[in-house]
Amino acid sequence: MTVSYSTDPRAARSREAILVAARELLASEGPGAVTHQRVSQEAGVGRATVYRHWPRSEQLLLDVMESADLPLFKDPETPVRPWLHRQLRQMADELMPPAVAGLSLAMMQSALWDAEMARRRDESTKTIEERIHAAIRSAVAGQELETDAEPADLVSILVGPIVYRTAMQRDVVPDGLIDRLLDGIGTWHR
Repeated sequence: MTVSYSTDPRAARSREAILVAARELLASEGPGAVTHQRVSQEAGVGRATVYRHWPRSEQLLLDVMESADLPLFKDPETPVRPWLHRQLRQMADELMPPAVAGLSLAMMQSALWDAEMARRRDESTKTIEERIHAAIRSAVAGQELETDAEPADLVSILVGPIVYRTAMQRDVVPDGLIDRLLDGIGTWHR
């Protein structure tokens, strides 16, 4: 007997329970917590059920991340520099688990030939860019920062090295590096 998961109400309920559990884990513990085992425990379903809906954990994480609001760089605070440092620190820490680093690299690579992955990458990138630009505009308006860097360069200078260090070098991002990145975008007035 073949079961259609799109029309079976039990499958729809289990799928929704899995997504709710994965969103809660993502919000409370970060992307590294969204594993088949943890999600099945939180959702109260068997691990095989999670695998049936999402054969790979990165697929589940992508679906959850797409449906959740990206928490990073949201609602800038003044002074901007310490707030931005905390946001970059959080990003670096969340990119460290191997599953998340692998997902980041796979998403970047897949986006080269997969239109859906390119759409997801572009949406994430746009959100991060808009939020960082808003924070930088706030810092400039509050005379906390002087910069002549182009908006696209600001994000590359701040985020690019963190992605490289965590996902490609598989190394911890020290606070000193984050400070140097922040210093690299302009002159801060403390």
